[in-house]
Amino acid sequence: MRLSRLFGRTLREVPSDAELISHQLSIRAGLIRQIGAGIYSYMPLGWRVMKKIEQIMREEMDAVGFQDMMMPVVHPAELWQSTHRWYEIGDALLRFKDRTGHDMVLAMTHEEVVVELLRREVNSYRQLPVLVYHIQTKFRDEPRSRGGLIRVREFTMKDAYSAHASWADIDAFYPRVYRAYTNIFRRCGLQTLAVQADSGIMGGSASHEFMAVSPQGEDTLITCERCGYAANAERAVFVKPDVPKTPEKPAEMVATPGCKTIEEVANFLNTTPQHTMKAVFYATGGQVLFVVIRGDLEVNETKLSNALGAPPDLHVADAEELKLAGIVAGYASPVGLNGFRVIADESIQMGNNFVAGANKEGYHLINVNYPRDFSVDVMTDIALAREGDTCAQCGGTLKVSRGIEVGHLFKLGTKYSDAVGATFLDQDGQAKPLIMGSYGIGVGRLMAAVIEQHHDDKGIIWPVSIAPYHIHIVSLGTDKPEVVEQAESLYADLQAKGYEVLYDDRNESAGVKFNDADLIGIPLRLTVSARNVQDGLVEAKCRWSDRRETASLEQLYQKIDGWLASDPAV
Repeated sequence: MRLSRLFGRTLREVPSDAELISHQLSIRAGLIRQIGAGIYSYMPLGWRVMKKIEQIMREEMDAVGFQDMMMPVVHPAELWQSTHRWYEIGDALLRFKDRTGHDMVLAMTHEEVVVELLRREVNSYRQLPVLVYHIQTKFRDEPRSRGGLIRVREFTMKDAYSAHASWADIDAFYPRVYRAYTNIFRRCGLQTLAVQADSGIMGGSASHEFMAVSPQGEDTLITCERCGYAANAERAVFVKPDVPKTPEKPAEMVATPGCKTIEEVANFLNTTPQHTMKAVFYATGGQVLFVVIRGDLEVNETKLSNALGAPPDLHVADAEELKLAGIVAGYASPVGLNGFRVIADESIQMGNNFVAGANKEGYHLINVNYPRDFSVDVMTDIALAREGDTCAQCGGTLKVSRGIEVGHLFKLGTKYSDAVGATFLDQDGQAKPLIMGSYGIGVGRLMAAVIEQHHDDKGIIWPVSIAPYHIHIVSLGTDKPEVVEQAESLYADLQAKGYEVLYDDRNESAGVKFNDADLIGIPLRLTVSARNVQDGLVEAKCRWSDRRETASLEQLYQKIDGWLASDPAV
C-alpha cells in the first residue's frame, strides 16, 4: 500500500478527550475514527490489525474443534424473554420495535440464539458436545463509554459456545478453551493474567477473566505472589482479621456529638475500627436495605448484589431515600430497627462488644452483640479484598493492581437450557438439560490492550503477528529519479516475495516520514536515500530497537526474516 493512497491520515495533536495512551495512539495513527459516543469506524490500518487478530482466533478455536458460524445481531425479544434476561438487564440492552410493532433487541451477546438453536437441533447425547463460535458485532448501551476501544457501545466479539452431556465433560473441556485463549493472547503479543471472576449477568457456576495488566485498566485485580492466587476484586476472598472476644457486656447508649464516620467514633471512644459496626444503605425495588459490616472492612457491591440475586437496580441509597425511610445517617444500626431487610457480613461474628449507631442523632451504642441484640436476614461474605490483606489460600500478602479485561470464560451450566427447555436424551432415554459454556474475547479491546503494552513516546510498536504491515519503506528524495527507482523496485520485489509493505511515497520531509513511521509502528523500517542508493545500500531499523543497520539488496533479502523474527513481543 502506498501511503499517499492510504485512506486515513496521521495526526500530530493528541485528541483532547483521549485519556488512555491506546486511545490517543489509535486516533493519531489513523487506526480508528469516532462516529458517535462509544461508536468507531475502523480505518484500513486498524481493520488490517483486527482481521489478523481474528485469524489467530479462528486458528486456535478451530484447533480445539469449534465450528465457525454466523448468528444475527438483531434478535426477537421472545428469545431474551424466554431466558428472563429481557427483564433482568437494564438499559444496557438496547430494545426497539420493528415497523410491525414487534419488540426486538440489538445483541449484546448470543447465548439466547445459541440455546434456541440447540433446542431445535440437538436431541441425543450422540450429538454432543456441540462446539460453535462466530465473530460478530455486539451492542451494549454503555452509559460511560470511555478509553477509545476499551469501553465502547458497538464492538466486535469472538464468542464461542459449547454444549455438553455432563458436568464431567465440560470440566474436562474447559481447560482446552483456557489453553486456546492463552495461545491467542501469546500469539498477539499480549501478556495476560487469568483471574477468578464474577459471572455477572451471564450466570453459571465458574468463570475466569483474562486480564491485560495495565495501570489504566478499569478492573481491580487481587493477587498473591506466594501461591499465585489471582481474582478480580469483585470475587476475591481473603482472611478477615479475627478480633479476640471478651465476655459480653450490657449494651449502653453513649453521647458521640458530631461523630458520624467510623474513624471519628473510634477516636472519640478510644477504640479501633475493628471494634465497630459500619452501616451502609442500598436500595432496590423501592426498598432500602440495611447492610452491616465490621468497621475496618468495606462492602463489595458485587458480592452484595449476588447475595441478593443480582437485582439490576441495586444502588447506594441517596439522601432522599434515607430520609423517607427514617434513617438517621451516621448514627444508624440494626439494633431496635424494624421494617428493614438486614444483610450482614460474616465479620460481625468475628469479635463482640461492638460500637454501633443508636438510631439517634449524636449517640452510639457500645457493647452491641450479634445475635443477642439484633437479627439479620442474610449472613454471608460481602467484604472487599484490599492491598495488604491475607491470602485465604496460603497466608501470603495480597497485592492490588489494575487490568483490562480482554477475555472471559464461563461455565454456564443449565441456566439457559433450563429456561427454554433445551434437552437431550441420554443413554437411558432420559431427557436431560444441556450443560453449556460460553467463551468471549473483545477484538477491538484486545487491539487496544496490545497498544497499551507495546508503545513508547514516539508511537505504537506492533508485534509482527498482528501488525498492519510487516515492512515500512521510507523513500527520502522523491525528487531524485534514482531514489524513486530504487524504492519502487524494492516495493515491488518485497510484495512479490510475500511481505506486506507500506510504502511512504509522499513528497514530505524526512522528519515527517520518520515520525509517521514511528507513530504507525510497523515492525521493520527500510529507508531508501540518495546517499545509500549511491553506495548500493538500504538502511534497516526494527521498531523495537534503536539500532540502524545497512545492507546491500542481496544481504537485505537474506536478513529480513531474521529481523522480523527478533520481535521481543512474541
